[in-house]
Amino acid sequence: MTAALLDVPGAVREENRFDPALILPFLKSQIADLPDGPLELRQFSGGASNLTYLLTIGGREMILRRPPPGTKAKSAHDMGREFRIMQRLRPHFPCPKPLAYTEDESLIGSPFYVMEKLTGVIMRRDPPKGLVYSPDEALKLCHNLFDTQIKLHLLDYKAAGLDDLGKPEGYVARQIKGWCERFERAWTDDVPRCEAVIAWLKANEPADCLRAALIHNDYRFDNVVLSPADNMSIIGVLDWEMATLGDPLMDLGSSLAYWVEPGDGAQMQSLRMQPSQLPGMLTRQQIVDYYAKKTGIEIVNADYYYVFGLFRLGVIAQQIYYRWKMGQTKNPRVQMFGMFVTVLSQVAEKVINRSKN
Repeated sequence: MTAALLDVPGAVREENRFDPALILPFLKSQIADLPDGPLELRQFSGGASNLTYLLTIGGREMILRRPPPGTKAKSAHDMGREFRIMQRLRPHFPCPKPLAYTEDESLIGSPFYVMEKLTGVIMRRDPPKGLVYSPDEALKLCHNLFDTQIKLHLLDYKAAGLDDLGKPEGYVARQIKGWCERFERAWTDDVPRCEAVIAWLKANEPADCLRAALIHNDYRFDNVVLSPADNMSIIGVLDWEMATLGDPLMDLGSSLAYWVEPGDGAQMQSLRMQPSQLPGMLTRQQIVDYYAKKTGIEIVNADYYYVFGLFRLGVIAQQIYYRWKMGQTKNPRVQMFGMFVTVLSQVAEKVINRSKN
């Protein structure tokens, strides 16, 4: 694999800077084999939630994660929770090895954790330059992506020691109530109120899936690392900050919200974050059918889970946009998030109207 296929971090943004020398004594106390040598900190531009840095010490590369600045949802950005999930999950499922965690905010102004860096390809909006998939390869890649999600959903979370992670009973109702409340708190007057979408979600709320599961809650291409040997198989899943126990179909719906296919309109195409449009990739309906076949779960109301995913994604975007509106972040990417909320709301309404007919 050539270096051109790898994510390359840039300079740390001014608002996210800290002196990495301040954390070196702590890391040396936690990581036995940490080498001596030059210290460097760089920042990955992807993502707009938790901040991700490449920390290099004596040539050893590690990943540091910390919360963003500004107002945050009460239960979000819990560094300790994310760290503990990976500790327990790693013997059972592919994820990075967690190395060190602290709640001591005196070091960099927030809690943070450090984990091993997985070297491989991470898909963004399009494959890295020079990486081409034939239709058959794109289909296999798509299968690998959802096979890994299915593996997570079928995992014996009790055997992994994760049965205290959440309460599966009543999960759907709590999600609808919670995301509606989060949207109301973060709403700004330059985005839609989403009243029709909210009313439909509440009126058509399904019962919980009979098979509770460990769910990722932000599962998509740029949260998986592809093997450097074949650019096809998945060697690790990243970003466990929203993982919990709940309804796997709600997790699938959240993944479908990111899945922009060739037949979608121009506005949705502008929001595409992953190469789901490549010839050979499954459509959303084909993904639903594939998931149902592989898990044995009957999915009779796929539109509901897709609309929930669109609304939830819109709320996440609005929460981040709210921070920009309040001057809590100067990240220039974030000023477009209000438009994302508008588009996602419009798409959700179209799906609802189609579902009624």
